[in-house]
Amino acid sequence: MAKGRVADRSPTEMLHSTPAGDRAVRTQGSAAPGSKDHLNEKPCAEAGSARTSLLILVSIFSCAAFVMFLVYKNFPQLSEEERVNMKVPRDMDDAKALGKVLSKYKDTFYVQVLVAYFATYIFLQTFAIPGSIFLSILSGFLYPFPLALFLVCLCSGLGASFCYMLSYLVGRPVVYKYLTEKAVKWSQQVERHREHLINYIIFLRITPFLPNWFINITSPVINVPLKVFFIGTFLGVAPPSFVAIKAGTTLHQLTTAGEAVSWSSVFILMVLALLSILPAIFQKQLKQKFE
Repeated sequence: MAKGRVADRSPTEMLHSTPAGDRAVRTQGSAAPGSKDHLNEKPCAEAGSARTSLLILVSIFSCAAFVMFLVYKNFPQLSEEERVNMKVPRDMDDAKALGKVLSKYKDTFYVQVLVAYFATYIFLQTFAIPGSIFLSILSGFLYPFPLALFLVCLCSGLGASFCYMLSYLVGRPVVYKYLTEKAVKWSQQVERHREHLINYIIFLRITPFLPNWFINITSPVINVPLKVFFIGTFLGVAPPSFVAIKAGTTLHQLTTAGEAVSWSSVFILMVLALLSILPAIFQKQLKQKFE
């Protein structure tokens, strides 16, 4: 009987459900599922915890920023000009300047440069800060292709997973208040692809249909398992990263990040996206045939 009740819940109910909330519904009753009052019921309850969530988020960010400070504190002694260029790149000129500094110290201080790159990439991904695309391009300039690809995929997977856990801890009020409609729509898609969720996550990471930050912060709210989320992200970011890393081998010839993408690379990405979702399509067709 319990399983039947869970299966009958709408995506909106699953989006707004928590163990405490479920107990409250059972004991106190609730508005009719799908009604406007029902949609607003949980967001109103969560709004009271928004301030606490913000304080926790600021605390976590401060701790992460302090770790980043320690990482760069242990970096080799830099000249004044080099210190100016040691920043998160915002355009290709910044990326070129940063790449020049890192390549100078990479051989002598290999571990320090690698740790700084690793920590910065994960920091940006965890807090959804723009700039990781330039770090992906830089990896192709600094490291051999196999290492660069593994490094970018690992950083993306870990950073996105940390963002997932951060959202699980403090992000629910934000999703409930600002992203309810979009999250409900994606929740419906997730439920439709629940049996082959890894393929679906890979497809989303390759294609631009949903922003990465949106996938990261809404996945825990709509009950995407962390293991599936990490594996799908690790594998799904590989094709786009392949393009960025390949472009990084000719870093000094680039003037914008858009030049890293060509029509041939877009075509290859679309083919890979289709291949990632084909097993799910075949499985669904076979299931319908035998039924």
